[in-house]
Amino acid sequence: MSKKYNVAVVGATGAVGKMMIQILLERNFPIKKLYLLASKKSEGKKLQINGEEYLITSLEDFDFKDTDIALFSAGGEISKKYASVATKNNTIVIDNTSFFRYEKNIPLIIPEVNGDEISKYNETGIIANPNCSTIQMLVAIKPIHDVCKIKRINVCTYQAVSGSGSLAIEELKDQVHAYTNNKDIKSNVYPKQIAFNVIPQIDKFMDNGYTKEEMKMVWETKKILDNSIEVNPTTVRVPVFYGHSEAVHLELAQKITANKVKDIFMDNSNDVVLIDEHKDGGYPCAANECEDSNDVFVGRVREDISIPNGINLWVVSNNIRKGAAYNSIQIAELLIKNYL
Repeated sequence: MSKKYNVAVVGATGAVGKMMIQILLERNFPIKKLYLLASKKSEGKKLQINGEEYLITSLEDFDFKDTDIALFSAGGEISKKYASVATKNNTIVIDNTSFFRYEKNIPLIIPEVNGDEISKYNETGIIANPNCSTIQMLVAIKPIHDVCKIKRINVCTYQAVSGSGSLAIEELKDQVHAYTNNKDIKSNVYPKQIAFNVIPQIDKFMDNGYTKEEMKMVWETKKILDNSIEVNPTTVRVPVFYGHSEAVHLELAQKITANKVKDIFMDNSNDVVLIDEHKDGGYPCAANECEDSNDVFVGRVREDISIPNGINLWVVSNNIRKGAAYNSIQIAELLIKNYL
């Protein structure tokens, strides 16, 4: 009989936490016992996942001593406080927040891109999960970088409200209802109306004029893929519930054709799905292809007519699945396969 593991999901009542549970079950992760952890106010409540009922336990009172792997997705402050509690009990933490991402001794992992770096978890017992927008971009461009080095990335993202959590989803729903019924629109989660609008700000502004979400893409690309790559990002929130979209413009070290790039994707099995036809609808969209998918979709592959060695891509993926929960489960799968 193959070995089974005790797994805890921290933040089990949130959108990402629920998706982590769902994907663990979808992929038949070898679970001996599953602990669903949340705040004290959720203790005793039950979650319905795939027809099964699971009891919520208070994180505050939980003893990690018999837990092999803990998947954290309850916010940076919770990770700051409880990740060390888990690791002191020899529990390996896979953290989906930004709290540990930029620590030099903590691996920041996208399995399709730098899965071998997982081995470095031994130093702290923590593995960090990157930002959702970084994950889908790097999964898409890594096969290109392996063939022809990328010098510079210019990227504009169009990010779903689910990236801000359940309150943002409800805000979009409420605003659409208010708009269509000629009622006053109220904005609490976002600084401006999100319904029928786009907001060129995600997270707080930094001293250099970029937002923190934009700088995450810079820092994480350099740490995960190649420190020499320059990244110029603009991140935008759009009135979409699930699925981030990105217009990615690459400057390469040498000339490569669009057909060659398509061949690279066709020959690569790292969960990149190419949908690229020069016809109406011959490209991936958030609401069509990725709502229930763990894949990264690529389309609109073309040579950049403004520079000699440029390639343009359209990249779409589900931010709650591949951008968060699925990537964490992939890390856990590699962990048990190669290190536990």
